[in-house]
Amino acid sequence: MLTTILIVVVVLVLLLLASSVRMVQQYQRGVVLRFGRLLPDVRQPGLRLMVPIADRMVKVPIQTIVMDVEPQGAITRDNVTINVDAVVYFRVTDPVKAVVNVENYLGAISQVARTSLRSVIGRADLDTLLSDREQVNEELRAVIDTPTEEWGISVDRVEIKDIALPEGMRRSMSRQAEAERDRRARVIAADGEYQAAAKLADAARAMGVPPSGALQLRFLQTVSDVASDKNSTLVMPLPVEVLRFFEHATGAGVDWQGAAPAEAPLPAAPPSVDDPGAAAERLRTDGDGAGR
Repeated sequence: MLTTILIVVVVLVLLLLASSVRMVQQYQRGVVLRFGRLLPDVRQPGLRLMVPIADRMVKVPIQTIVMDVEPQGAITRDNVTINVDAVVYFRVTDPVKAVVNVENYLGAISQVARTSLRSVIGRADLDTLLSDREQVNEELRAVIDTPTEEWGISVDRVEIKDIALPEGMRRSMSRQAEAERDRRARVIAADGEYQAAAKLADAARAMGVPPSGALQLRFLQTVSDVASDKNSTLVMPLPVEVLRFFEHATGAGVDWQGAAPAEAPLPAAPPSVDDPGAAAERLRTDGDGAGR
């Protein structure tokens, strides 16, 4: 009988010892409540002894938790109805506050993220949501992080994953983007034409400065390039400038400024055959020359 009692006592002691030992993982912290009262010391990772029946430990993970926010229907500032979903990255920085100040910090974070997402989307227009997500994400993180500081939770990042637009709005945005690309193409083409015209004007001024022969050289180069193709026939008028170029090159005495050149004396016309006196005189002159 005594042996049985001893065995029972030993078993009870072993059960009490087993229930008083708790293991805290490396990514956890243990918050202990003794008879419902918080103990100031937070249990670190490892094997920790507790008073049986009196102590109750709550293990709080300190890892970064990734929480998906379900798609929320919201209306932007410019009255566009969209569905937005996001993801929240947060971690527990104070396990005591996470256990004492809030009942279920995971559920609380989820509700705050949903309401904050609708609030931030309602203050932004559609163009800002599509083109400047970094600003929207930062504002959303600040809004969610404000009430969670009292819960011992730090929100690291908030990212908007997707923005679902109505089909009509998608078609309108597609037409707008196409019109914008067409406008840019026309502006670029007009700017190119303007720059080309400015360069051509500069080239014309450089070629037209006398006594430079750039214009004549350019003309001759063009004729040479076109004449290299033997299968084509080129008909071009000969401008006066080319003649002036040849005048300066050869030193001819032609005055192209309007003054007529000096006329050379014309040789005497031979006497007409119909004049007998003139014919006889010519024969006599020729005979005298031959005699001499």
